[in-house]
Amino acid sequence: MSSPNHEHKPWGEYQVLESAPGHKVKRLVVLPGKRLSYQRHRHRSEHWLVVRGRARVTLDGAEHLLGPGQSIDVPAGAAHRVACEGAQELVFIEVQTGTYFGEDDIERLSDDYGRA
Repeated sequence: MSSPNHEHKPWGEYQVLESAPGHKVKRLVVLPGKRLSYQRHRHRSEHWLVVRGRARVTLDGAEHLLGPGQSIDVPAGAAHRVACEGAQELVFIEVQTGTYFGEDDIERLSDDYGRA
């Protein structure tokens, strides 16, 4: 069941930990073998910190493997995606900074689940 602060997605789920002017903080869980859409945002940058599991991050076409304690910055306008590598769930913290944080700021470039 979803709530305004907790959302289930085809790839896993996320929970909004904090939302305030200028920033939003989320905890995301990506299921093994799943990945988010390849996307970009106009109004926000993101900082991802891996807490558990392994992440394969695609950032403007370049791939990065991250483990617990490692992080990556996703600038506004950069094409990006994260995938769960391995058998363990990927858990990471996403800190968004910018001027707008609505889900309608997602421009999907490619999606495994048929979303526009």
